[in-house]
Amino acid sequence: MRACLLVIFFSFIYLFSFSQPANKITLSGKVIDAQTGEPLAGASISLAEARIGGLTDTAGNYTIKNVPAGHHTIEVSYSGFNTLVEHLDIKESTVKNFSVAPSVKEQLGVTITGVAHATSIRNAPIAVTVMRKQEMLQTPATNIIDLISRQPGVSQVSTGPAVSKPVIRGLGFNRVVVVNDGVRQEGQQWGEEHGVEIDELSVNRAEVLKGPASLMYGSDALAGVINFITNVPVTDGTVHGNIYTNYQSNNSMVGLNGNLAGNQNGFNWNVYGSLRTAGDYHNRYDGAVLNSRFNEKNLGGYVGLNKSWGFSHLIFSSFNQNLGLVEGRRDSATGKFLLYADTPLERIAATGDYEGHSPLVPYQNVRHYKVISDNSFNIGHSRVKLNLAWQNNLRKEFGDAEKPEAANMFFDLKTLSYNLQWTLPQVRDWQTTLGVSGMQQANRNRGEEVIIPAYNLFDIGTFLFTQRFFEKTTLTGGLRFDHRTIHSKELMEGGTTKFAPFTRNFANVSGSAGLSYRASHAVTLKANVAKGFRAPALSELASNGAHEGTYRYEIGQQNLRSEKSFQADAGLEVDHLHFNLTLNAFYNHINDFIFYRRLQNRAGEDSIIENNGQAFQVFAFSQNTASLAGVEAQLDIHPHPLDWLHFENTFSYVRGTFGEALDGSKNLPQIPAVRLNSELRAHFQKTGKSLRNLYFLVEANSVFRQVHPFTGYNTETSTRGYVLYNSGVGTDFVSKKGKTVASLHLALNNITDVAYQEHLSRLKYTDVNNLTGRQGVFNMGRNFSVKLNVPINVK
Repeated sequence: MRACLLVIFFSFIYLFSFSQPANKITLSGKVIDAQTGEPLAGASISLAEARIGGLTDTAGNYTIKNVPAGHHTIEVSYSGFNTLVEHLDIKESTVKNFSVAPSVKEQLGVTITGVAHATSIRNAPIAVTVMRKQEMLQTPATNIIDLISRQPGVSQVSTGPAVSKPVIRGLGFNRVVVVNDGVRQEGQQWGEEHGVEIDELSVNRAEVLKGPASLMYGSDALAGVINFITNVPVTDGTVHGNIYTNYQSNNSMVGLNGNLAGNQNGFNWNVYGSLRTAGDYHNRYDGAVLNSRFNEKNLGGYVGLNKSWGFSHLIFSSFNQNLGLVEGRRDSATGKFLLYADTPLERIAATGDYEGHSPLVPYQNVRHYKVISDNSFNIGHSRVKLNLAWQNNLRKEFGDAEKPEAANMFFDLKTLSYNLQWTLPQVRDWQTTLGVSGMQQANRNRGEEVIIPAYNLFDIGTFLFTQRFFEKTTLTGGLRFDHRTIHSKELMEGGTTKFAPFTRNFANVSGSAGLSYRASHAVTLKANVAKGFRAPALSELASNGAHEGTYRYEIGQQNLRSEKSFQADAGLEVDHLHFNLTLNAFYNHINDFIFYRRLQNRAGEDSIIENNGQAFQVFAFSQNTASLAGVEAQLDIHPHPLDWLHFENTFSYVRGTFGEALDGSKNLPQIPAVRLNSELRAHFQKTGKSLRNLYFLVEANSVFRQVHPFTGYNTETSTRGYVLYNSGVGTDFVSKKGKTVASLHLALNNITDVAYQEHLSRLKYTDVNNLTGRQGVFNMGRNFSVKLNVPINVK
């Protein structure tokens, strides 16, 4: 019924928009090099709010048609140059020229994450970082979360190279909202061995918001938001595409992505497809890590219309991944990995078992389907946005070696989400947006084993967001009220009640206020305070079971309360001729912080339970007061006139503690270690007539020893520090007309083949190798990466 009302309302808005007079407005001009005055071919001009943009031709000229009248935040970017952001009120066809300055790192830009309007990153009072496609190509990584974990304040909980979950400032899982093309991703994200179900080869841009974002996204955005943007309209009158390949030597990973996009008089479209396959990865201590392989087949795209009244896009995607689960069980005599451990088929893995890219039992098959209707309509001097999305996440887990085709577990999660925003006409330079957003969700169990009950969830929130631009100061703030209802269903198993039915309601008010002050042309000061919340996930309320890849038997607690946080942020940005400095500090206090801990038996020892013939340690969820504080810094030194030489350093530190000691430990679990990354890069904008953006880099990634683990109830242990040395080289090959014909990027990671374990690696806690005395499985060893991107342009 709620969905029908939304569709009716959407149809009314859609028809009403076509009754408005169509004023065809064009934005055109030229983009040049600020130092030389030369035109820049292939520069990108983007109007993020209107979902339109274009590229300059060989003479540096651009034309963007069907521009909606109103206020726009324009981003001009070009590889090897600073990103330029300008605000422009457009009421009629306008000619606007831009000049951008060279820089090896594209500073600043525009963000659309966590704000109701596209905003300059410099003016945003919250900490936001952006990774563009060019930077992604230059950064070797095993998956998309591993890629963005290079950003200060971002880390990952990993289960081998195929599965990583984002952690922002020490908080992860359901405390981080992952957004893809405007919709929050819903795919059983409570599971530690559950990835983000996003086709990373198709991502064009990633934005990371650090800090509570409940104001715009409701529950679960307690730590922040990661926004992946895939579909970007191309220049009107063109067809543009890419063929992108990636090879990694360590696990013989091969990736292939192709996309083709077009735009003709505002009718625009994009279609892409990706294949990725990998074998078992290697490291110096473990050799080949049995069953760390994976493969996936993905496709997606969109079709839409951009006119002077706004835009309407229909987006679709299909994600299909087969993923091996590393158990890490070993033979006590030889130290070699066991295949089909704790089953009648158990044996030491033979040489042939390490060959191929098809996962062995246990493994997962994950399919994620998504359809989105993304719309924006200009109505007078106001703007209405409506985003409706349907998602279906199908996750099968295969754990029976004697019946490898039978799914032991089968989660079927369907989600209908909605987001309606009304941007009011400006009043004395105040931009204000009212909105309502939420979702309706249903989860069903279709396998033999069940660890969480079937449930229905309905979530609704209403919010107000406003911002004001002064000459040197930007003010932002807002309030939001949310209500969530969870109805958990009963399940009888063997004549006994495994899950008793219950209904829980959660309601919370969140808010934020912040400012950004331009103290001078080079210095920007920022401050923000925010109140956020997170309702308990169904797994925390009602778990009762274990499944492959967790190494735990988990027991939920129905009486858990919502987490409530208060965070204060302060930031400093300096953009100097010889260096760039970004410094952020934060303090986050959380009431009723939810965490899991080992359950003790009456003798004070770890509680053990047998499930399907396998012994599991029992973990239970609990709550306590928690505090997190930290610092993130980024310093890029580029002494003039040696502008081609850059020495960039990033530093991340977070410390998390409980309000009181638990079993002798006050440290929060799953807090990343201190990290310092230093990179020396030589970048040459032009090298002869055929090369552009030639770069060489060497890097030292230093991760310090984690001496503050949560040792209570034997939950965590300390982790040794390590240093990884990496190097890379790459360039764009250009034609005589200045167009890029191909980009090649080579990288060598972990040059010295260091054997290490990340503190947040879940494989760290697998079995002890009795032959060596080392516990757990180690991370990936030396890895050589090749990336080749070939653009396709048709006028």
